[in-house]
Amino acid sequence: MYKNSNLLVIIGPTASGKTSLSVKIAAKYKGEIISADSRQIYNGMDIGTGKDLKEYKINGKHIPYHLIDILQPEQNYSVFHFQNDFRRAQKEILKNYSLPILCGGTGLYIESVLLNYDMSEVPPNVYLRYNLEKESHEVLIDILKNLNLKLHNITDLSSKKRTIRAIEIGLSKEIKKQEIEIRQFQKFNYCVIGIAPDRKKVRKSITHRLKLRLDNGMIDEVKSLLNNGLSEERLEYFGLEYKFIGKYLKGDLNYNDMFQKLNTAIHQFSKRQMTFFRRMERRGVQINWINEAKFKLVEPVLTNYFQV
Repeated sequence: MYKNSNLLVIIGPTASGKTSLSVKIAAKYKGEIISADSRQIYNGMDIGTGKDLKEYKINGKHIPYHLIDILQPEQNYSVFHFQNDFRRAQKEILKNYSLPILCGGTGLYIESVLLNYDMSEVPPNVYLRYNLEKESHEVLIDILKNLNLKLHNITDLSSKKRTIRAIEIGLSKEIKKQEIEIRQFQKFNYCVIGIAPDRKKVRKSITHRLKLRLDNGMIDEVKSLLNNGLSEERLEYFGLEYKFIGKYLKGDLNYNDMFQKLNTAIHQFSKRQMTFFRRMERRGVQINWINEAKFKLVEPVLTNYFQV
């Protein structure tokens, strides 16, 4: 259907093999990868975010990548910033006569591109933040849900900071007025491939990968962030690995409790990712699903979409 497409999108839950599949596709189809991961943009956050930069080398060839290691952990980033950075990266890749491959698991980033969210940058509201900080995380989540915004990002409720920011955006007059209307910033054809592995395999993969990361320096990575001045509050903002390892280092959790709680949280996060992707389908994004991140499964789809 989409001949001469100028964007390929690879989505899937955490630990589904998105990066390795994207690299294989990029190697064959002369592609460059644009990361759609809300934490891989930060320097010094490598193991916990699963950057796996070694994966971008295949058969002795380095696959170019974009929007990884572009900020320091103290800096803020939003969907607004991602949209702009994505467009710049896409334009640069197309100038190179290469195929842009958007790869990641941050659903809101991906949806904002495919559905052309019309957004404006929302400045911090100090007074609002001061008042919301007094509320529990559960109350904040209820407030956000009651706003009933299309912007509601179910994958970003892992900390009070993220939830407060979502409320802040939702209450902004500019965003409220626009209500995330879909506008044609730029028209381009795209092909979305979704990886939906068997849930048992995903659970096994998540737990195995977590053990490997803990054995290979993830705790030291968090220590390094703290030693370099990152606040405990900011660390918790990043959620999952950084939140729970931070609690372990602080002495709030012993190692076993940290592992169990973190493992459970990642499993829950994986389910929320799939829920978001299914919602994207209901909003009109056609997704070609495969059950494993294998090149042979994706080749027939690519043949239909691209003239090679």
